[in-house]
Amino acid sequence: MIISYLVPVVLVVMLIAASIRILPEYKRGVVFFLGRYQKVKGPGLVIVIPAIQKMEVVDLRVITMDVPEQDVISRDNVTVKVNAVLYFRVVDPEKAIIQVENFTQATSQLAQTTLRSVLGKHDLDEMLSERDKLNDDIQEIIDTQTEAWGIKVANVEIKHVDLDESMIRAIARQAEAERERRAKVIHAEGELQASKKLVEAANVMQENSAALQLRYLQTMSDMSNKNASTIVFPLPMDIMEAFKDMKAKHTAATPGKTQDDA
Repeated sequence: MIISYLVPVVLVVMLIAASIRILPEYKRGVVFFLGRYQKVKGPGLVIVIPAIQKMEVVDLRVITMDVPEQDVISRDNVTVKVNAVLYFRVVDPEKAIIQVENFTQATSQLAQTTLRSVLGKHDLDEMLSERDKLNDDIQEIIDTQTEAWGIKVANVEIKHVDLDESMIRAIARQAEAERERRAKVIHAEGELQASKKLVEAANVMQENSAALQLRYLQTMSDMSNKNASTIVFPLPMDIMEAFKDMKAKHTAATPGKTQDDA
């Protein structure tokens, strides 16, 4: 008699125990009633009737996904290996369960194809120097595609861009040539500026002969500070002009004597 009452009680207790689910704060349960979507439950205590209801648990925390290394051919026909990391989370558990079979795998495949597609439209220099812009482009494309799945892509970061040894050497040679070009341009600009200053200085000295004498004396002072055996005797330019005038006057005064002597 007791056993006949005990069996139903045990079955009810087992049914209640199988129906009780506890979901943490960061999880939600998508409940189906006889195969049809009913509602999203959680967090906390959730009752799910076995064989009638079914619940799919979805994690709402940010998921970090490592995008596998992809072979990418850039727009300038350079083959590189690129990998990235993707951060996303589920914002609509209903769509994440109903609209796509496995949202994690689908997001991973979409990230791989988008990474190859976006990087293939850019040159190698852009991949190396404009990584932030590429990250934003990839994130925007993936986020637009996964919006229908109830997924929000928070960020995409390109981790590594691996090059062949030959390409690394070519880039090194290019950088060296660029540095040499800039050095030559800077040197030429310096020569141009120096020549302009020399012309200005020459104009100043031409207007005032004393400036030339002062510059001459300054040069003499600089030379005297060095240990040299060369003796420099300053000869004013006015004396040379005086000698030239004397010679010209003497030649003009005795033209006939020069002819008789000849």
